[in-house]
Amino acid sequence: MVRVYKFTYNCHCLGCSQWLGALQEGENLSGLSDNPDKGIFAVRENGTTCLMVEFAVKLLVPYDVLALNGIDLITEQASLSLPRGAEIDGKCGSTESEIHISWKNNAYTLRIFFSKEFRDKGIDVWKISKVQFVYDTSETSHFINAYNPGRHTASTHSLSAFVTPAGRSYVCAAQQTLRLISSDHQKGITVSIYDIQIQPFDITSDFMFSEPYKCITDQRERLEETLPLVLGLILGLIIVITLSVYHFHLKLTANQPQLPRDRSMYKNM
Repeated sequence: MVRVYKFTYNCHCLGCSQWLGALQEGENLSGLSDNPDKGIFAVRENGTTCLMVEFAVKLLVPYDVLALNGIDLITEQASLSLPRGAEIDGKCGSTESEIHISWKNNAYTLRIFFSKEFRDKGIDVWKISKVQFVYDTSETSHFINAYNPGRHTASTHSLSAFVTPAGRSYVCAAQQTLRLISSDHQKGITVSIYDIQIQPFDITSDFMFSEPYKCITDQRERLEETLPLVLGLILGLIIVITLSVYHFHLKLTANQPQLPRDRSMYKNM
């Protein structure tokens, strides 16, 4: 189902930038969601939506702390969630788009890059080509007693995720996990995204996703849900057919003359 968002346009412009001669701004629409964990963010160009994302995001970020002996380092793990009050910035283009989501006074910034590809047989698709997360371990609400605190950048490498036919939105309720490598001693950061609907290109109506394209995971789960029902219907149909054939056979044999079982009776016939 295509989601439509109806509201009076009084959203605050949280980030406005100039690219390619077009006025582009970010909009935080998370207040429209009844899920407190989910954000809805849009990038608009000249007053029209050109990129929109709706999802919940959690990040697991490892960092170093000094051990009790004051010599060794041990690794702790910070758990972060994308807040609904984040600030939005972004960029729209015909083949490349991106969205930047920042919070805690820019202590954290999640950047998602999209690209459109023209494949064989005239099939056009878009995908997430890169995800980048900038974080500051001196921000003490999540990084407690971090050793040598400072800013770090984590990025994916050779990413091709959420591949979707052009002109459609990517939809996935199941959790999708991405792995980023940090500049902080090559630590691995886990980005978990779920309850997703994303469209970075070809939005034809303001604040409205185009026809959804369901992820493989959702399609598989849907099949797993419906398969027992289908098998039950088939089994029930087989039982009905078997009973019908058996009933017809009994009725047919009941109308046939009974031959004597004792051969001696044939002499009297």
